[in-house]
Formats: sequence, structure tokens, C-alpha cells
Amino acid sequence: MSLDISTLDKAPRLLVMAELKPVQGTRFQPTGFPEIGAAQYEGPDGTSMLLVESAQSMANRMEAVCWDSVADDWVPELRGLSVVKVLDKDGKRLTNSVLEAHRINSPYILNAQNKDGATEVKDFLKTELADMKQEIVNLRKLASVLLRLDINSLLHGVFLAQSELAGGRLRLPRALSGFIEARDVKIAASGGVKNDIVQPGKQGEGKSAKEGYGNVPFPRDEFVAQQISAYFNLDLAQLRGYGFPQPVYRLLVALALFKVRRFLEVGLRLRTACDLDCTAIEVQRPTGFDLPELDVIRSALPELITNSGVPLETTTVTYRK
Repeated sequence: MSLDISTLDKAPRLLVMAELKPVQGTRFQPTGFPEIGAAQYEGPDGTSMLLVESAQSMANRMEAVCWDSVADDWVPELRGLSVVKVLDKDGKRLTNSVLEAHRINSPYILNAQNKDGATEVKDFLKTELADMKQEIVNLRKLASVLLRLDINSLLHGVFLAQSELAGGRLRLPRALSGFIEARDVKIAASGGVKNDIVQPGKQGEGKSAKEGYGNVPFPRDEFVAQQISAYFNLDLAQLRGYGFPQPVYRLLVALALFKVRRFLEVGLRLRTACDLDCTAIEVQRPTGFDLPELDVIRSALPELITNSGVPLETTTVTYRK
């Protein structure tokens, strides 16, 4: 079956909801935030709600399912897409623009050097985008330049907060975003003890629980919920607004669909105590579009990459402390 996305041609956004449930048992562990811990809140109808996974975390997870860490490359069906790879001073792999939290804006990328000692990526951006230094930011041109270096930035957004790059005004919002929330939640309280089998009692100053000694009891809060749902939003109008030729637009849409499908199939072990299964998928907008199966998307991507008509590059640079 071929990949047919014609139903999306005039739609402003693609909205998808997936129903999730714990793989085993009923409890799950949400993400924790500094200062507040689990993000509980009250819904508009008074229902007890919980943010299980944030938009920023979901972006990282949808990028992670695209990368083969063993091969240090895209997963096979995505090979040929643009990426910046970073080596350390000894020539060993350090990081890349797919896995870096801020993508191409990572300091390990912008401050990395080539063999001549130049900051290759930053210098390339400065040269290509020099006309925006004193002028209005041309988003189409910015998107075109980023496409060559880091295609992920076009889907997950980027903020080049560098004064040398148009005064730090270069940014693209997320075109693909997602989050997971749970409805009608209750706390499942439990706890445990970190056992010290050598000397379980108090050992005095310098040998307290702070230093890792002794038995240490601890409380633990997990949650149960009537419903756990993942939501995905692909801004098709934003992607069309970049003015790319149709083959590039189709590649970006297919890559976004691949990320959503692959995350739901292989990326739902979010934490040790948060391992979920997808039980149902619903396309909320536009009507008449069914989310293609992963095998269909996977089969279409190599040809879409080859026929994109643009130079999708692998750039390798070296970061020295």
C-alpha cells in the first residue's frame, strides 16, 4: 500500500489522540518537575488531571525513536536525512543534532570546529543568513538553510539564541508537538527502604544517609487513572508556509507521521515505572484521514528522501573543551 496523504492537502492541522494503558498492573509514574514534582491540576469540570509527559519531553522522545545509537546514524529508513554529528578531540562520537535537546542550537554544535579551527556550523549560518542581521527575519530562507543541516529543527522547532546570528532573533516554532495527560487520577502511595547490609544503623558524622550510609526509608507516589491519552498536533499550515517544493513538504509530513507511529509502537516505556501500551488511535482532524500504518510510512520514506531534490547533508565537526 502506498502512502496517501492527499486528505491533508488543505487541512491546517493534523490532530491525533491515542489511548494508552499500563502494560502491567494499574499504576504508572509521571514525569517530575523541579519544585512541584508531579504536575497535578484540576480540569475545567473539576476532574483530577495529571500531566504524564510534557511537550518538551515528547519532542525528545520522538527524536530518540529516529536514531540508531549502535550505528550512530538514523534508523535505516531515515538514512540520508540531514544531521550534524559531533566528535570529541580524540575523534570519538560525542553527540549529534538529533539527540541534542536544543538541536542545532546546542553549544556542542555551534562551538565545534572543523580541521581548520573554524566554527563550521556557526560560520555557515552567519554567512547564509547574513542579510537578516539588520533586516526582518525571512522564515522561508531560515527554514531552507536549516533543512540542509538539521531537518529535525523544522519539525521540533529551534531558537538560535546567538547574538552573532541576526541578534538572536532566529527561531522556528514547533510544527510537531505532543503531550500525554491522564484523567480522573488518584495517588497510589507506597514506599521502600534502601538497605545497608554492612552497617544499617547510624554511623555518626560523615557517615549519614546524606553520604549513602545506613538504612534509608522513603515514600513513593505513583498514580492510577481512568484514562491516559497521548495527543499529537502537526501544524501543516506552518510546513506549507515554508514554501518548499512539494517533494520536500511530503517528506516532512511523512517524517512527522513516522515519528508519531514509531513512538506509539516502540517508545512508550517512558520510565522504569511508566511502561504503556497503545490501545486505540483516533484522528480528530481532518475527518476522513486514517493514520497510516508504520510499515507503509517506513516503505515510502527512502524514496521520499532520495527524490526530495535538496542537498540533505551529514556535517561532521569536532568539539574541544
